[in-house]
Amino acid sequence: MYDDILFPTDGSDPSKEAFEYAVDLAATYGARLHVLYVADTNRDSVTTIGGEVVDALETEGERVVADVEERAREHGVEAVTEVLQGDPSTTILDYADDRGIDCIVMATRGRSGLKGLLLGSVTDRVVRQSSMPVLVVSNDE
Repeated sequence: MYDDILFPTDGSDPSKEAFEYAVDLAATYGARLHVLYVADTNRDSVTTIGGEVVDALETEGERVVADVEERAREHGVEAVTEVLQGDPSTTILDYADDRGIDCIVMATRGRSGLKGLLLGSVTDRVVRQSSMPVLVVSNDE
């Protein structure tokens, strides 16, 4: 049923909880887990350190996906990792379409009411625009 599962992560605590669902689903179906971190180009994250241009979000993303890849291996799940720049929801959906992803597993912080409406949500946009199933793991803060 599932050969390729996408787990977009930002390294947050809600994402860490969603990982458990993603890795269990991948293990159950013998699926490959795609771990994606999107360095949000809507935010300024580039700086110069010692004369070298460094993108702090890309650096953080590399650390996050390496950690998730190691945790997936501990569960016996093959993981493919990638750090991309872009608008998070658009990049997630493009990645899923380009790679034939069967299911997306992602976290939401469970915001509701005016706060959720004003802040928007990457997860909400992915759910509304995805052509494949999306498993949303809620974390009420």
